[in-house]
Amino acid sequence: MVSDQAQNTQQEQLPRKLGTWALWLLVVNGLIGAGIFGLPSGASELAGEYSVWVYALCALLILPVILCFAELGSYFRGTGGPVRYGTEAFGPFVGFQSGWLYYFARMISFSANSVLLVESIGYFYAPAGEGIGRLICLALICGALTIINVLGSVESIRSLAVFTFVKFSVLILLIFGGLILLGGEVLPTFDSPTPSGTDLGAAVLLMIYAFVGFEGGVVPAGEAKNPNKDMPRALIFALVSIVVLYMLIQLVAEAAVPDLASSESPLLDASAALFGEVGAIILMVGVATSVTGNLVSNMFSTPRLTYALSLDKSLPGWFGKVHPKFLTPANSVIFFGVCTFVGAALGSFTALAAMTVLARVFFYIITCAAIPKLRPRFKADNTFTLKGGYVIPVLGIIACLWLMFQVSLTNIWMTAAFIAVGTGLYWAARRS
Repeated sequence: MVSDQAQNTQQEQLPRKLGTWALWLLVVNGLIGAGIFGLPSGASELAGEYSVWVYALCALLILPVILCFAELGSYFRGTGGPVRYGTEAFGPFVGFQSGWLYYFARMISFSANSVLLVESIGYFYAPAGEGIGRLICLALICGALTIINVLGSVESIRSLAVFTFVKFSVLILLIFGGLILLGGEVLPTFDSPTPSGTDLGAAVLLMIYAFVGFEGGVVPAGEAKNPNKDMPRALIFALVSIVVLYMLIQLVAEAAVPDLASSESPLLDASAALFGEVGAIILMVGVATSVTGNLVSNMFSTPRLTYALSLDKSLPGWFGKVHPKFLTPANSVIFFGVCTFVGAALGSFTALAAMTVLARVFFYIITCAAIPKLRPRFKADNTFTLKGGYVIPVLGIIACLWLMFQVSLTNIWMTAAFIAVGTGLYWAARRS
């Protein structure tokens, strides 16, 4: 008997054009957004010179979750990511909720980063960051990315590659400039007192959010050339790439800015200290391209969720329509673009970003818990299977539970409200 996920994979009309490099671009741009440009000061305040190792600790904390996504990503050739995993393991209702929570988190994240990008533009041109100028900029950003993604996946990946190149060029310039100009000063002595357990926990909680967003790379599996191999490679290589980058950035920033803990714009101050005013301008370009790359990655992958949910009959068929010429889920892309513009127009960066935390943790737990259910059914010679039995999924769930207990009460009730809304939409779609 053919499973639901196999039937849905056969129904998909999206062309398979994404290889390891394209998937890596999606994952790494989901990981590297605006966080790294502001985190070094908070990390320094909480953990001092030991903050460089907190990045490694965060990577180890999120590693089990990423490895679970890597294994499940090698099992499925259809679009959907968390939707597929939750549906096959626990039924369509849990699968829908997993996808709904992910969609909510990514939609709000897109709105928050759009606001941050407009604020960066406002740094150079004040009218763009306030009033009608702000709304026009948000409309242009959301509208342009929507059009790019309606036109086709190749165009989206090409634009993403450009932003990734600029973003990495700016960050690598900062790193190598610091290493050359500061020399051995970038190496910490570790002779200061070690941070307390409370400060260390707070530092991990602050910095772990520079390591989320990777799940955007697994959603468009229906457009991957060989997801069995490409998906695990892209996820693992992306984590290794960004943890090395983050650690080097922290070392350079701490050496370049003696009072880093009190800096409101740590990398901007570090770049200005190393290269002067020109360095500050270049760094601002890096902020803009980093956020834009994150937006492109988000806009590409997230609308594929409503497309996949439509194939599952969990959302109306309108979301599953593929453009006859461009072969993209155009209706889902346009719907996402409109919703993110509304969210960005009504909210601030801080308020929007705080709403995404608990939603991510929930579908991370569902994904890790799906491993014991799905491995016996889908494990094959050409799939990526974790070693050690089910130790890694258990570690992933423990890490997520720890994060769950760090969120605020406001975040809890807002997430509960969106789960309730999603439940209503699900049952309405099922009845129709």
